[in-house]
Amino acid sequence: MASNADCVLRDVSNIDFHCEKNNQEHRTAEISTKRLIVRRGQTFHITVQFNRSQYNPDSDRFKLVAQTGPNPSETAGTKVLFSLSDSINKKRWSAVVGSSSRSRLSLNISSSPNAKIGRHSLVLQKITSDQTVSYLLGELILLFNPWCSEDEVFLSDDEQLQEYVLNEQGVIFTGCAEYIQSLPWNFGQFEEDILDICLKLLDNSPKHVKNPAKDCTRRNSPVHICRTVSAMVNCNDDNGILFGKWDDPYTDGVYPGKWNGSVTILRQWNNNGCQPVCYGQCWVFAAVACTVLRCLGIPTRVVTNFESAHDTNGNLLIESEYDDEGMELGRSEDSVWNFHVWVESWMARYDLRPGNDGWQALDPTPQEKSEGVYCCGPAPVKAIKEGETDIGYDVPFIFAEVNADCVTWVYSEKGKKMKVDTDTKHVGQKISTKCVGSDERDDITNNYKYPEGSDEERRIFEQADRRRVPLKPEKQLHLYLKTNDPIYNGANVKVFVVISNKNSVKRVCTLKISAMKKKYNRATRGKCIKNFQQEITVGPSEDKTVEMELSYTEYGEFLDKYNLIRLTALVIDGETKESAFTLKDISLINPNITIQVPGESVLSRKLKAEISFENILPVALTNCVFTLEGAGLIDGQMEIRVGKLNPGEMTTNEASFIPKKMGLKKLTVDFDSDKLKDVKGYINIDVQEGKI
Repeated sequence: MASNADCVLRDVSNIDFHCEKNNQEHRTAEISTKRLIVRRGQTFHITVQFNRSQYNPDSDRFKLVAQTGPNPSETAGTKVLFSLSDSINKKRWSAVVGSSSRSRLSLNISSSPNAKIGRHSLVLQKITSDQTVSYLLGELILLFNPWCSEDEVFLSDDEQLQEYVLNEQGVIFTGCAEYIQSLPWNFGQFEEDILDICLKLLDNSPKHVKNPAKDCTRRNSPVHICRTVSAMVNCNDDNGILFGKWDDPYTDGVYPGKWNGSVTILRQWNNNGCQPVCYGQCWVFAAVACTVLRCLGIPTRVVTNFESAHDTNGNLLIESEYDDEGMELGRSEDSVWNFHVWVESWMARYDLRPGNDGWQALDPTPQEKSEGVYCCGPAPVKAIKEGETDIGYDVPFIFAEVNADCVTWVYSEKGKKMKVDTDTKHVGQKISTKCVGSDERDDITNNYKYPEGSDEERRIFEQADRRRVPLKPEKQLHLYLKTNDPIYNGANVKVFVVISNKNSVKRVCTLKISAMKKKYNRATRGKCIKNFQQEITVGPSEDKTVEMELSYTEYGEFLDKYNLIRLTALVIDGETKESAFTLKDISLINPNITIQVPGESVLSRKLKAEISFENILPVALTNCVFTLEGAGLIDGQMEIRVGKLNPGEMTTNEASFIPKKMGLKKLTVDFDSDKLKDVKGYINIDVQEGKI
């Protein structure tokens, strides 16, 4: 039998991939209707039109070839040959004839639910009595399919699929545990060029660059894809997307708090020759990873852990050192972040022992290396909760992020070291993600840990070889620190410290209160805002309250995006030298951006948004500008420059745009000025189809 190795096209007059219909059925039409984008394990339809009645249904036989990557190979699974059959086989590549004539062949094709994702070429082989002729039909892009029960990323809940795969808008929770802020984010995974950028990201990974054929053989695995994305979203080991930076200056890039969505970041990386985008911090890394993974078809959500430990030496202890003024010495490599953001992706874990399917934690922020690379996960959330530190990947590190103990030491002027506090409950609070179907906060702390102090929690500590703290006699000197709530940026902060003497004799104590600038991921050594000291007598079994006030004049110049201030209080008994220590992080509330969209929101019809903002600070704001962004609403970004706003002055501005996509969209507004930056506001807009 003769073989024609080259793909010939002269016998084929037309190939119809029915892109619009197929993509609608595969839930990819939001990406494009001009090219075939399908999900694995699900049938799609194509039609081949032959010239000159080239097809004889009585004698001609056909095979199909689907292949991906360089040097496709049947052995490696990157090249699959399959004959036309009587019915679709849901477990492997298969095809059936839908209808046929001497000039037309209609095929129903289903890929394997374990197929490699990415670009595939589809070839039709016509086998006659004397030769085999191959027709290159074209290219299709194959994605994971969480709607397919045989796919490893299968998720049975329709509402969760809508949220964790199809929703292009979201909310990320930041701030601190006592004042949680909602940060709107446009993931934009269905913008048409984003899929190509996501596939380019996979092709730029070091493993693919080193051995492209081998890397493509592993692209059927969501574990492999997630691990690749976790590494490639940061640029520490590779040509990744984001450069992380946590300190000023940011003048040669974009301050991380300025970003409103992933699309601009991904496009900048793509358009600048895969050079890293400056700059990212944890929520930006996580949000970009969420965009990429949702785009590829893996259900993914953004998760925030408040009071998140970064345990560098793996001893499950976070040790902090302060001087006797309450100022942090900054000598420990360990830290507790006010919040830290990662993502969870949903998948089966056939590579692990049973019981580890479901949500998997992934962290693209470059903190510690995993197998020599700055990536983290996927770590089964179930394994984290159970303290199963032998499970891959990186369970011990994430276990510490939500469970480590905090130990506080104070050094006297003479260098004497005193352990003044051990807190087993501080780390891992209010672990949060966006609710399904709304912008409210869903507390998922119980997914990661048992209730603090419970028998189960103690059992898990032992299982994870957690260090226990010996019991000590009950302390007789206590401190409690509170503030007036809510605290608005620009207003005075009233700090109340309550000293409790549980003893039967009076005490003469020295009380020291400090306020210092706080970054969300650590304290800023030396950035002291205010110190306060007072000698105070506390009677037997007495509680005494001391007040300190902090004005905008004192704290205003120290604030950044999160308006965080760390308050510490230290009290020392002058006679017994017994001490007590406490701290509290506060986040000042920025003024609100009010957004109104009157009337109906209709596809392809001009829409007007009214944006209002009041300057509640006691100082004038200059260089005021609003930046608007919204996937499916605005192409790129829109700026409205306001100029100057005096104290108490309000500005109202109007913006017009034409919605390009139907459904629930999120309009994000960012306000910047010389003294107040990255104030966020958003509104959900339900874009309807226009009436004919």
